[in-house]
Order: sequence, then structure tokens, then C-alpha cells
Amino acid sequence: MPLWLKEKLWMEDCIRKSLDGYKGSVLFPEHHQSHAASAFFPSPFSSAAIITMDGVGEWATSTWGIGNGNKITLQKEIHFPHSLGLLYTAFTYYTGFRVNSGEYKVMGLAPYGEPRFVNTILENIMDLKDDGSFSLDMKYFNYCQGLTMTSGHFHDLFGGPPRKPESELTQRDMDLAASVQAVAEEVILRTGRHVQKETGEKNLVLAGGVALNCVANGKLLRDSVYDDIWIQPASGDAGGALGAALFTWHQVLGGNRETNGTEDLQKGSYLGPSWTDKQIEDFLVTNNIPFQKMDEDSLIDSVADSIAEGKVAGRFSGRMEFGPRALGNRSIIGDPRSVTMQSIMNLKIKNRESFRPFAPSVLLENAEEYFDLQVASPYMLLVAQVQKHRCTNMTEEQTKLFGIDKLNVPRSDIPAVTHIDFSARVQTVDGKHNPGYYKLIKSFRDKTGYGVVINTSFNVRGEPIVCSPQDAYLCFMRTEMDILSLGNFLLTKEDQPALHEEKDWREIYELD
Repeated sequence: MPLWLKEKLWMEDCIRKSLDGYKGSVLFPEHHQSHAASAFFPSPFSSAAIITMDGVGEWATSTWGIGNGNKITLQKEIHFPHSLGLLYTAFTYYTGFRVNSGEYKVMGLAPYGEPRFVNTILENIMDLKDDGSFSLDMKYFNYCQGLTMTSGHFHDLFGGPPRKPESELTQRDMDLAASVQAVAEEVILRTGRHVQKETGEKNLVLAGGVALNCVANGKLLRDSVYDDIWIQPASGDAGGALGAALFTWHQVLGGNRETNGTEDLQKGSYLGPSWTDKQIEDFLVTNNIPFQKMDEDSLIDSVADSIAEGKVAGRFSGRMEFGPRALGNRSIIGDPRSVTMQSIMNLKIKNRESFRPFAPSVLLENAEEYFDLQVASPYMLLVAQVQKHRCTNMTEEQTKLFGIDKLNVPRSDIPAVTHIDFSARVQTVDGKHNPGYYKLIKSFRDKTGYGVVINTSFNVRGEPIVCSPQDAYLCFMRTEMDILSLGNFLLTKEDQPALHEEKDWREIYELD
């Protein structure tokens, strides 16, 4: 109530004051309307089915409908407190990760476990129907009336209290993650099939926080009930700003919308701020930072050489990405052929749990050489299997290893981006919206024969993705990255003066 009385009830006045006396209309699209608009209007489709799923908007937690031309129509909803997003968040909390932050860790942990609690969930917690609709038994949850996600009934059902954050992960935690992931996939698959039958649409668009579950997205695509699927890169609530603007432009004001069925209107999601080389050079010179100024081709060639030698590079270039995925402009790059690179980058650079997987960026024309993926995935929102001929089967002894112990068993000839279940979260790079990144991967391919690199976001655990040159330099200096390409400037770690900070940076950021 204090928040409502202070700000929420006066939102229109706040907006007008912030816009210095704006006199026009102030519109308030609904939460899932905004998600739906963010999914459909930037998509390449003239018409498509729409599914949105998240924790909760005003009251809706899941919706489906149709987009056609410059209009969207939502037809069905599931209402709070019955929520797939909140079910997933409950298991995130119960397995010791941070609510509304650590859900992707549960997805990453799932392949280490067995889904042995699926029936427990479906027989006690969730009543799931054939069409993907469901209800939750609220006695197992505490999010409606308390300060935690799960109740004593939930703890009794699964045999104990929630795992303490940062404590040792057990096989049970991994099995819980595998189980809720399996249930989420089943809900999404049933919903997708039902919506296709109801709408008759050949294409599907997705948004809402659940649409960031790239494993489920990949399975829905392979289910082949739709010819193609497009997912809003900023599927979470940040994307609601884009959706609200597009809803107003197209649906309220009648703005025209042109599509060709293949190319989306998201511009690679490179929609954030950028810095000129002059601005970057001023920053470097002002702060007495040693650097080499190079032309683009020379810099790309030098960075590719370093990566091929097993070094780790920070890349800061052009406009920042919009959404939670770094797509080459605010990225940390490494060699996917390295058996030890996943552990090195997790522990020495990202300062995060060793089990967390890394994504590959692959040249679009080479994607099918490495992954069972027949469509483009420019926004790193689809998981695909590594091609079987590249995989290495585990020995009988290796298959008996405890979950995390399997991490160090090489599983393919690109082990640093091959997850424990021989899958990868793929970003395809075609060079249209990011020619510099395309050239870098191509240069790496020319040197090594591999048209794929590791791509992880340029930040450490708990820190936002770096935005400015200063952010990038600080992150570079605080970690064991070897080189940093900052625009057309190359920085090497051994040339840099020691960084002196009064406070350990690990204490600055909350754990994610």
C-alpha cells in the first residue's frame, strides 16, 4: 500500500511531470497485452498465434490469442494464483536460488538430474489438462499471503526445508530442477498444440518470462506443430516497454506494419546505447590506460589469434543489446574446443557456479555442421542438440559419476559449449546486423577450422551486463580476462597498471 499511495495511483501525473508538461493522452496497455505486442509486432509474420506466459501481470499469468496485420487479439487467460512462472519460481526458491533471478540456473541444472518428481508434482501440486490449462493446489505455496514461495506442505512433500543459498548442491536438488523443467516443457507443449488447433496458424510468437526457457522453446519448435516460431529477445518485463509502445503505435494509432515472412523488425536487438571511437579514446587517454589503436580488420585478426591460443577476450562494440542475452557487442569470447574453458570462465572470470553452461555463437552458414538446428536463432533463445558425429559417448564408468562430476567429461569436439545432455543454447550470426562479430567468428574459423566461439555476457556474477567503456574496463581488470577489444582499441592485461579499489568488487554485487 505505501508504494501504491506514493506512486502507483498517481502514475499518469508522474509521467506528465517527467515529460515536462506533456498534454497528450497517456495510455495503459495491460501487462500481457504488452507482452503479446512485443512478440507479434516485431516478428516477421503477417499473422501468427500468440502465447504469453510469466509469473503474473495484473491478474493474467498466461494468455493466448492471434496477431494479424497491425492488430492483436487475446482470447483466453489463466489467472493468478495459478501460474507456470510462479511454479518454476517456487522450485527456484526451494533449490536455494534467488527468486526472479535464478530461474535460468534451475534450467541449467536440470540436465544433471533425473525428473523423478514429475508424478509427485502432477499428482499433488498441479492439475494439468490436455489443452495446457492447469490449476495449482495453493496449500503448497506461500506467495499469496507470505514472504516465501513455498509452504510447510511443500517441504513435507519433498522431504525437507529449502536448500540454503550457496550450500552444496545435492543430487536431490538436481532431480527437483529436472522435474520442474520437465513439467514446464509439458505445459508449454500442450499449450502450443492446443493453440495451433484453435487458431489454425502456422507461425507462433512467444513472450513473457517463461519464453526465456530456451530448452522448452527448442522442444516446441521440434514438435513441428508450427512452421516457425519467433521469440521476443527481451521476453521479460523489460520487453513490456517495447510492447506498450508498439501496441499504441499499431493498434491504437493504426500505424502500418510491413512484413516479408522471414526477416524480423528487431534489428538484431542492438537497440541500446553506443560510444564512438573518439569517446572511447578520450576515456582511455584521460585515465592513462595503455592501448593499441587498430583498424577493424587488424583488431579482429589479433583477437581471433588470441582466442585460438586459449585466451579469453572481452568484446565491447557498437550498440548494446536489448534483453538479457549478450549477442556479441557486450560479450566475453573464448575457444569452444577447450576442455577446461567452461570451468575457467565460470570460476575465474564470471565468479559463478561451475555447472553454469556457456552458449555458442556460430556462423549461420555453419550452424547445421555443429547443431541439429534447421532455423536461424539470432537471439540465443533456442536449445538444439550437438550433431551426433561430433559427440563423444561417455564410458560406463563416466555415466555413473555424480551429477556435477560429469561436468569435466568431454562430450564433443566443442566441449566448452556442449551441455551435459549434449545440447547447446545456440546463437546464429549472419552478419547483417553485426558484421564485426561475424568477421571475428569467420577469422577464428579461418585459423582453426571451427566457425563457432563461446559467447557469454560481459559481466561478473550479480553485475548487470556492461554498458559503458568504463564498465567494460573495470570488469576486464577485476577478472582474469586476457584481452579487451574496446571499439577499435585493443588492451592486453599485462600492459595494464594494477587496479586499486578500496572495496573488494565481490562485495559490491548481490549474488544472482
